Amino acid sequence: MTAIWAGIDAGRTHHHCVVIDGTGKRLLSRRVANDETELLKLLVDVLALGDEVTWGIDLADGGAALMIDLLLNHGQHTLYIPGRAVSRASEGYRGEGKTDAKDAAIIADQARIRRDLQPLRPGDELVAEIKVHTGHRRDLADDRTRVINRLHNHLTSIFPALDRALDLTNTGPLILLTGYQTPAAIRRTGARRLETWLRKRKVRGAAQLAEKALAAAESQHTSVTGEKPTAQLVHTLAKEVMRLNEQIAETDKLIEARFREHKHAEVIASMPGIGALLGAEFLAATGGDMTAFDSPDRLAGFAGVAPAPRDSGKISGNLHRPRRYSRRLQRVFYTSALISIRCCDESRRFYDRKRAEGKRHTQAVLALARRRVNVLWALLRDGRCYESIPPVTNAA
Repeated sequence: MTAIWAGIDAGRTHHHCVVIDGTGKRLLSRRVANDETELLKLLVDVLALGDEVTWGIDLADGGAALMIDLLLNHGQHTLYIPGRAVSRASEGYRGEGKTDAKDAAIIADQARIRRDLQPLRPGDELVAEIKVHTGHRRDLADDRTRVINRLHNHLTSIFPALDRALDLTNTGPLILLTGYQTPAAIRRTGARRLETWLRKRKVRGAAQLAEKALAAAESQHTSVTGEKPTAQLVHTLAKEVMRLNEQIAETDKLIEARFREHKHAEVIASMPGIGALLGAEFLAATGGDMTAFDSPDRLAGFAGVAPAPRDSGKISGNLHRPRRYSRRLQRVFYTSALISIRCCDESRRFYDRKRAEGKRHTQAVLALARRRVNVLWALLRDGRCYESIPPVTNAA
């Protein structure tokens, strides 16, 4: 039986494929369009070169999604090799140049010699949908942050006192800015009329907000150059933030509904500090299949909450943060650990104990996140929900 290895350097419009045999000899090197017909032709040609093919690819989604689905649908053994791993491995190969063909050859050779690469599995349609929605929500949140920063910059340029007084992450101040952006306009309106205007738009704490705005207006009587067009831009940006808030709220409802449909939703949500959104992020990052992680240590390493050793010579016990991990999954465990400190007595006691041992706040939270990885992995393995007092098991 002839074994061969095919490496794919994936791109948005084109992929490059290199096939090698057991000695590392190149059997095929081809650039193909990211098109189903072309990819199927490549698949047929590669299968004709050997009896047993192992594929390696440097992307797990995005532009490589079509290629991956074609391979998995045809029962091909496919390994995922992160781009960072390919970049580091390239230092051990001859030549300093970088081409798609060279990267594809490195991917094929790494698939041939390494035994620790993660195989790609057919995706769960529900998890795939959750992944799409959570990714879209993250994009919306990033867009909102950018718009809020621009809103701060423009408001500060004409009315710095009001910018300091308002929290633009809340709806009330945004509604205020859709009607009033300058000190003169707020002074002309007055506190009582401004409060009435805010109440008609169902703003909570309308009286306090009106008082803050009027106090800021009384502190500035100078009209800044370019105030009128900037004020109009502030109005537009405030509207944009409110629109993004509505889209994020609608997406949150959709994510929660899809998350509740997953078979592990009840188990994941039973963990203190993990709600529907963080639970959906967990499913999107892991695929919801714990068979990919044969131990909690493997899951902790993937989540970036397990320190990596850096020993040399007589120096031992030197630990540092890992460089290769899922930042998305780390955020889930770190954020949920922060929340659990406030809502779970066991988590609070563990955090306080680590602080008493001299650890900094971040170190204590990471230690708690590491402990919670063990708990969640065991719960998903056993298919049971979290209990503050673990069940008693009888010895055999």
